[in-house]
Amino acid sequence: MDPVDFYSTASQIVLNQPVDHKNPAAGSFQQYFYVSHFDETKPVVLVTEGYSATPKTYELSHILRSNQVQVEYRFYGKSRPDSIQWKYLTNDQAIEDYHKIVSKLKRIYTGKWISTGISKGGETVLIYKTKYPWDVEVAVPYVAPLINTQEDIRTQNHINTIGSDACRTKIEKFQRLVLENKNEVLEAFKRFATIHKMKYTEVPFEEALEYAVLEFPFSFWQWGGNCDEIPTINDASLLFNYLDKTIGMGFYNDQTYFDLLPSYYQHMSELGYYGFDTTPVKDLLEIVKKPTNLRFTPKNIPIKFNAKYIKDVRDFIENKGKNILYIYGEYDTWGACAPNPKPHVDALKMVLKKGSHTTRIKDFSKEDKQRIYDKLQNWLGYSVTIYPLEE
Repeated sequence: MDPVDFYSTASQIVLNQPVDHKNPAAGSFQQYFYVSHFDETKPVVLVTEGYSATPKTYELSHILRSNQVQVEYRFYGKSRPDSIQWKYLTNDQAIEDYHKIVSKLKRIYTGKWISTGISKGGETVLIYKTKYPWDVEVAVPYVAPLINTQEDIRTQNHINTIGSDACRTKIEKFQRLVLENKNEVLEAFKRFATIHKMKYTEVPFEEALEYAVLEFPFSFWQWGGNCDEIPTINDASLLFNYLDKTIGMGFYNDQTYFDLLPSYYQHMSELGYYGFDTTPVKDLLEIVKKPTNLRFTPKNIPIKFNAKYIKDVRDFIENKGKNILYIYGEYDTWGACAPNPKPHVDALKMVLKKGSHTTRIKDFSKEDKQRIYDKLQNWLGYSVTIYPLEE
């Protein structure tokens, strides 16, 4: 591939991976990953994607001027087989994928290894750290939750307390306004679908709109919504456009539904997710009476939630997870499920005031960024050079 930034070469690599690492006879799938090469002796940033992988240079790779290995998660994107054997879509199997790739590449790259990932990819960083704590010297998960239950109430408690009372009231009024003008908003929704050539057969328009209204508070805080922008008038186009801006109404179209089946399967079986609060609009809901994210999982596939899986990860991370740098935004709904390392653990958790799910190291103050750089330097040693981000 054409190298970018400071890299001399860039490669797309396709590796035949066992579907089941404990039983090679179960078959294999092709896993895609991307290596951006700088120098065999320099650090390597391992990006554990939670979903598909689009090649780009991550923030941490700039800070360390490192090589970068960006790995697509099994059964997502290009690494998705024609037919998914769902029982093998587990975090433990995925961690074996990463471990195998790292073990192979360590024969070439002799520098320090640092893992990083965002959101679900950050969860993968933490799970990987519990299974193979010595594969990397440092772990840097961004906005990564560790969720307790299949649909964790802590996210809703967070939504009910962040921001101002006036803002939360305005959010509820907007939710009601959309459903009170449902027929007109649906017409705007259908025009949107026609323009973008999107189909809504898996989740029909009316159901998608009701789910979007229930989703709205979560996405508003997740993506750092501005209360002043929330529409307050009966204008169907205005209401729909703001709903789309906040959530992305393409989220419910057939293609995205198909693309995210692996995600919902994992969340509902091992990782956990968030739920929906019907309270503000219960009297206006006509289709989605008992909302659940199980609605978006693969059909006719039995799913049982394993609550112990993430509990064990949390116990290790909070009590033994040293050399982990956590990056969070204060208002991000996923931050409600963030781990809290115990005081005796050599870890650093940074929370950006009023920050959202888009929070990155670059968003912190000069003083906080220096604190982050100093901690990375301490963990990686002075053989590694830190390149501060440009102000």
